[in-house]
Amino acid sequence: MAAAQLFEQKTFASEGDIQRLDKHRITQHPILPVNEREEVLFTWNGQALAARKGEMISSALIANGISIFGHNHKDGSAQGIFCANGQCAKCTVIADGVAVKSCMTEVRGGMEVRSADGLPELPLETETKSRPAIEHLDTDVLIIGGGPSGLAAAIELGKIGIDTLLIDDKHTLGGKLVLQTHKFFGSEEDSNAGTRGHDIGKLLATQVAQYPSVKIWTKSTALFVFSDKKVGILKDGVYKIVTPKRILNAAGAREKFLRFNGNHLARIHGAGAFQTLVNRDLVSPTDRLFIIGGGNVGLIAGYHALQAGIEVVGLAEALPSCGGYKVHADKLRRLGVPIYTSHSILSANSDETVNSVTICEVDSKFQPLPGTEKSFACDTILIAVGLDSLSEFTQEAQEAGIPVYAAGDALEIAEASSAMFNGKIAGLTIARDMGHEEVGNIPADWYAKAEMLKSHPGQIKDYRNNPAEEGVFPIIHCLQEIPCNPCTTVCPTKSIQTEDGSLMALPLYTGSCIGCHKCLMICPGLSITLVDYRKDPEKPTVTIPYEVFNIAKKAGDMVELVDIDANPLGSFPISAIMDMKERHIQLVKVAVPKNIAKRVASFRIQSVEVSQPLPTAIIPQKQNDEAMVCLCERVSVGEVRQLIRKGVTNLNQIKAITRAGMGPCGAKTCDTLIRGVMREEGIPIEDVVPNTKRPVFVEVPLDKFPDGE
Repeated sequence: MAAAQLFEQKTFASEGDIQRLDKHRITQHPILPVNEREEVLFTWNGQALAARKGEMISSALIANGISIFGHNHKDGSAQGIFCANGQCAKCTVIADGVAVKSCMTEVRGGMEVRSADGLPELPLETETKSRPAIEHLDTDVLIIGGGPSGLAAAIELGKIGIDTLLIDDKHTLGGKLVLQTHKFFGSEEDSNAGTRGHDIGKLLATQVAQYPSVKIWTKSTALFVFSDKKVGILKDGVYKIVTPKRILNAAGAREKFLRFNGNHLARIHGAGAFQTLVNRDLVSPTDRLFIIGGGNVGLIAGYHALQAGIEVVGLAEALPSCGGYKVHADKLRRLGVPIYTSHSILSANSDETVNSVTICEVDSKFQPLPGTEKSFACDTILIAVGLDSLSEFTQEAQEAGIPVYAAGDALEIAEASSAMFNGKIAGLTIARDMGHEEVGNIPADWYAKAEMLKSHPGQIKDYRNNPAEEGVFPIIHCLQEIPCNPCTTVCPTKSIQTEDGSLMALPLYTGSCIGCHKCLMICPGLSITLVDYRKDPEKPTVTIPYEVFNIAKKAGDMVELVDIDANPLGSFPISAIMDMKERHIQLVKVAVPKNIAKRVASFRIQSVEVSQPLPTAIIPQKQNDEAMVCLCERVSVGEVRQLIRKGVTNLNQIKAITRAGMGPCGAKTCDTLIRGVMREEGIPIEDVVPNTKRPVFVEVPLDKFPDGE
């Protein structure tokens, strides 16, 4: 159907009036299905554009190449999407005359969207709207958040038949699982290890739907837990009040931001926003990406970028080594992405949208080392420097006197596999506290597994075995102790076992391989290859798992083989490719000399030229104290530092003087950054007077609240 035929609300002079700018759609993906969706048309600043039905305004704009959504009212600087989670306000636009967060607002056919430039004048209310009375509901348990921990808890409560209401502010259950296309770690039995995150999200959503005692509200945001033990919830734009007997806070976390020159520019994204665009909405926000942060989130985002056809220029990590799993870092390096440890961002460069980034080495106190600056051309910077637990609802419930529990990232920042376990534990704990004696004692191994699954990476060891050069066998390139063992459970001959049988121990090849490839296909780190001497002992065949086959390889293509540390081993032709479509993985076979066969870990797919620095480093002219701590009100580090040095340690006083924290995000970003400045100035955390929180979690138009209540 032609796009113009779908646009029923408005009439254009001709089909040519509709701009076909949506060139940033991902049209092929190695993991995700790329399905055609019905189009709707909307206008952006008067220009007719095409969108996919059901997608958010922000995704539709970025798909059409629009990354500037407005300009700040204080300094006129460009604003665009950062979190895609409704936590900040950088993506605000005017939709049909109303200021909305574009990342949380679905585009509709005929919608008139305009940029939010400065403080736009909104239309006056011309008629009095009659609003229905507020609906009041009761529930035994209210779960705030439909991610892995909230769903796991709801399933346990549903099994017992406890009246439960689970709410989530997104359109689909699963939380961050929806954004995860990689295979999960942990154990296959308990954590669905080897299954991709978005499939685990679907599995949990299907399971919870089986229990009639669990009601699900999507597109529903908890606004506040009031002192009269009631919770205000905005459901599909309609305000409701729920009175729960107990609350489980499973609302997750928000991303941390960084202070650096140019941190106010458009096209600086949080990892969650980036993954939302590429993995949920199949929209590519960038051609050349640079990543700041080497935890699992940053490393995985880099891999996701490659799968979306995006060049990853590099990744900088301030610590001497990446905090994420070694297999994730190894995977990026082998594919051709350089990782700069003991480096941090010095500046994002440009006037409005990023066009380059400057990084530099840092010392043991994370201070820049002059003369080490390097600049790289890129159009987007991804910030992945950690998360802050979303603890507001826990605090509010405690103050109101409602029994409250927490799980997942709202309890502590950990892997999703651990979040599912502590969600299960929370569900049974709530049931037991409500007098359901049939629950009994929570299995002790649940607590142990939850602890192990959130463990930090352990020791890095050398290769642990060296099979004889005969027959067929796996080479396990997983050398760091992490909680993961699906290769041991999938092997039909039990030829792979962990060193001591525990989940954290390294896997070892101990038996008789039959060359079934199952361990290669299930390994979350893609860190197992298969070496086969049976056909040609002098030139054995190495089988390599490959998941970035949007960058297509075929038999006969030359590939640059590398070892675990991305050292080149030479170029060799691909002899065959096994396309395991049901697993969304390809097995690439290459015949190589026997002296390198056991060392082959993967092959490079990104050229060295992609990551070359600019000939001359771009050194920022502004001082570091000119970086922003409050993006809403454009308050600089220097303004805050001056007040601290005058003895001001009350965040409310800083807010009153500078307006830092008075913007629409409600201090969700600047609070952490200002505390960081105070630490630098030697202010003990106990001397900091915290911000007074707003009475609502996110900003809400007053017309959502009925009159007289």
